[in-house]
Amino acid sequence: MTDATNPAWIRLVPYGESTGYLRMLYDRVKGPDDRVDNVMRAHSLRPHTMEGHSALYKSVLHHADNVTPVWFLEALGVYTSLANACDYSVAHHYAGLCRLVGEERGRVIFAALSAARPEDAFAGKELALLRYVRKLTLTPQAMEAADIATLRSAGAEDGEILEANQVSAYFNYSNRLLNGLGVTTAGDVLGLSPPNTKTLDDWEHA
Repeated sequence: MTDATNPAWIRLVPYGESTGYLRMLYDRVKGPDDRVDNVMRAHSLRPHTMEGHSALYKSVLHHADNVTPVWFLEALGVYTSLANACDYSVAHHYAGLCRLVGEERGRVIFAALSAARPEDAFAGKELALLRYVRKLTLTPQAMEAADIATLRSAGAEDGEILEANQVSAYFNYSNRLLNGLGVTTAGDVLGLSPPNTKTLDDWEHA
C-alpha cells in the first residue's frame, strides 16, 4: 500500500528524518515547504543515486546550453512516458507543459499524444522528433541510421537530435524507476521545475 506518508512500495525517507548527505541533496532539490518530489525521495535509501539522477534531469531538461525549447522537451518527455504508461511522469510533465504553453494548448497537445497521433498537433521537425522518441521507447532494437536521416530531412540538426535522444533515454530510465517501485504523486506539487542554468545544483523551483 502507498499513501502520502510513504507513496511507494519501498520506504522513502521523509525530509524531517533526513541527515547528512541525504539532507544536503534534499535541500538542493526541494520545493516550497521543504517538499521533495517523490521521484527524488525514491532514492533516499541510496542517496548517491539521487545525485546522479538529479544531475541527469537538470542536464537534459533544464540546462542553458540546450537549444530545443523547454516546452517541447517536456512534450517529448510526456510522449515517452505515455508510451511507458508511467502515470507519475505524465502527471508531472503534463502539468509542466501546461505551465509553459497554457492550459488550452496543453490540452490539445495531450490529446494528440495520448491518442498516439502527434500529427494532430505537430508538423515538420517537431513531429519527426516525437515519432523518433516513441520508436526509441517502444522498439529500441529496431532503430537504424535511416531514422536519423529522416530527422535531418525534417530539418533537425544533429545537436537537436541528441537532445531528443537524451530526453527519451532519461524518461525511459525515470519511468522504470517510478513504475518499478510503485511511486505515486501523493504529496507532490505538480508542474514545478528548476531554472534553465548551466549550474547543476541550481534547483530553485518555479
